[in-house]
Amino acid sequence: MNSFHHPPSLLRTPLLPSTYGEHSACSVLRPLASLGLALALMTPVLPAVSQTSSATDSGDLEEVIVTATLLEETSAPVSASVLTDQLQRRRGAVHLQDVITLAPNLSSSAGASRNRFFQIRGIGERSQFVEPINPSVGILLDGIDLSGAGGALTLYDLNQVEVLRGPQGTLMGANALAGMIALQSQPAESSVRAVDLGVERYDGRRIGVRLGGPLSNDLAARLAVQHYESDGYIDNDWLKRDDTNSREELTARGTATWENGEHRLEVAAYYTRVDNGYDAFSLDNTRATLSDQPGEDDLTLKAARLNWRAGLGGLASHLQLSHASTDTTYGYDEDWSYQGIAPGWEYSSYDEYRRDRDMSSLEWRLEAPDADTNTWVIGTYLRDESEALIRQYTYLPGPFTSTIDTQTAALFGQLNRAMGERLAGFIGARLERRDSDYGDNAGVSKTFDHTYWTGRLGLTWRHRDDSQLYGTLSRGARAGGANAGLLASIEALPEQNQGAVSALGVFDEESLLSLELGWQAQWPSRRLRSRLAVFAMEREDQQAKGSLVIPREDGSTAFIDYTDNAASSSYSGLEWELQWQPTRRLTTRLSLGLLDAHFDDYFSATGINLSGRDQPQAPDWQYTAGFSWSITQHVDVQLEMAGSDGYFFSDRHDVRAPETHQLNGSLSGTWQRWRWVLWGRNLTDETTFVRGFGTFGNDPRKEYITEPYRQFGEPRIVGFTLTYQLTETSL
Repeated sequence: MNSFHHPPSLLRTPLLPSTYGEHSACSVLRPLASLGLALALMTPVLPAVSQTSSATDSGDLEEVIVTATLLEETSAPVSASVLTDQLQRRRGAVHLQDVITLAPNLSSSAGASRNRFFQIRGIGERSQFVEPINPSVGILLDGIDLSGAGGALTLYDLNQVEVLRGPQGTLMGANALAGMIALQSQPAESSVRAVDLGVERYDGRRIGVRLGGPLSNDLAARLAVQHYESDGYIDNDWLKRDDTNSREELTARGTATWENGEHRLEVAAYYTRVDNGYDAFSLDNTRATLSDQPGEDDLTLKAARLNWRAGLGGLASHLQLSHASTDTTYGYDEDWSYQGIAPGWEYSSYDEYRRDRDMSSLEWRLEAPDADTNTWVIGTYLRDESEALIRQYTYLPGPFTSTIDTQTAALFGQLNRAMGERLAGFIGARLERRDSDYGDNAGVSKTFDHTYWTGRLGLTWRHRDDSQLYGTLSRGARAGGANAGLLASIEALPEQNQGAVSALGVFDEESLLSLELGWQAQWPSRRLRSRLAVFAMEREDQQAKGSLVIPREDGSTAFIDYTDNAASSSYSGLEWELQWQPTRRLTTRLSLGLLDAHFDDYFSATGINLSGRDQPQAPDWQYTAGFSWSITQHVDVQLEMAGSDGYFFSDRHDVRAPETHQLNGSLSGTWQRWRWVLWGRNLTDETTFVRGFGTFGNDPRKEYITEPYRQFGEPRIVGFTLTYQLTETSL
């Protein structure tokens, strides 16, 4: 459930800076997988280093490390990508959604002001309304669990983003069935005195300040604050406004560390304020809306943590206390129109969800890190979480309120054992107990007491010092729950529908079994690095998102989300990242993701046979390919092409996102104390979509005939960012 934020010196797991991510079509999955495997086996990986170095400054391939592991490992036996701060700057990135195409088999969806729902290998949530979310993709910010709060993932002053694919239950329990996204802030010890400015298309602007570094031999501190605004790329033709889908986001982070001998104490505080508009869907399927009540997508995050590392009889003790309070408001104009658009047919409705979530956790680990043949870690985790919801909806006689309180206790551990000069094994497991109490003002009261187990085991074989082969078998789990919104809506439905709907009131736990083979290799003499992972996964009792569309007496429809358990699903594919530096000035990168994800045996609640159908949000292929060229010592240019196959938006309709290919680029440089970046995303202005519906009609001008509706993704965005260093410290 939680993972410690380690200082960079503690873990040395080198990975490609995942400048590229992708998947490949089912029809070419096997030949492309074979080609990827053959190429990767031909490309032996550079030795690990303990800190990030700049490829531009040194002429060497950039090295990065991963921190989201239980034990320090020379090369982690997991498919993982690292998105460095350099990659974030070259994209002009403000939020995680701006860089997700850099990681293989990672996708996202919106239905909000941001792409705040994430999927790894085709597994992950796509929306949230009444029900609390049991996440499939875990999210950590410096070890604080923010799973389900994707709107808070702003990137200012982050050192890197780590994407770990496949079940990560040993680290996060039943919150990381598909994988984990770990965000790591810049360390307090890193010296900086800088002001950041930026402008971009659609009246975007940003200003930020970063101050940090050592205050004495034992003490260091860092503070970073940024404010970002944009009018957004949607026009409201009815209100004659261009800012109803605007963004206003404030990010503030502060850290202080004290280190003396074997003791290290770190305290940190976080504040994120998101005040975004939400007016994205158009009856005409354009970037021009007709809403007379534009929605909002707001979030306030207040979080803090305390980490204490100490020596204990030759062992290492790690303690983390953390707290996070997340208050969100999500509301939208349900009719997407105005009164008078179609007299006699129209309706007017607004739906709003105010959700307050509080989480406090304690995690303690005891580690034996320096043994000759065995290294191990054991730990315990306690968590208390409460979530309260108030829903204001036009068709409800009064506000709907609900609360859910969950207490979690877990024991976990991992053992790494050397079995010779080149062969090693590992085994890890986590046992977790969750007790949840749910209640609402519609009379629904449910208690859930469940025990979950997750784990992983495998072998690593080091072919030589610069290459490694690994195999891992892991099990992940996702908690069950109640379809609270559905249960609370039964009495408002026509009597003939109530019996069938009540049978869908609860859903069960699901599990995922994953087998992964990986090859990590480096060829220093040719400045070549390759990482390949091939996987196969079986998902049992899958929690599939469904919805009921029930006609009302006035001709409009009730739209009710619920979760149901599918019988089984299968996933297979690969992730491959390749980096080659033919000269000291030129670096090329390629990433490829292939994915075959489908239901094995699934009949939806409405009786539709979806067996053999592709999973939603699971493109068969994704890729990113590009290069960085140092024109001079102080000027760099980067171009990249990122593409994705088409995919279904949902398993309850056939609306698809189209195949896309986007060109991104940047021109960056330094001059004295200045650093500048001229960047562009989607330079070819490719039309993309980030959410789609297809089970209802919402246009009274067409008498509510069923038709597809899509939310547009980002068009061409061009911007300029500028950093001024207040001291002579290098940029």
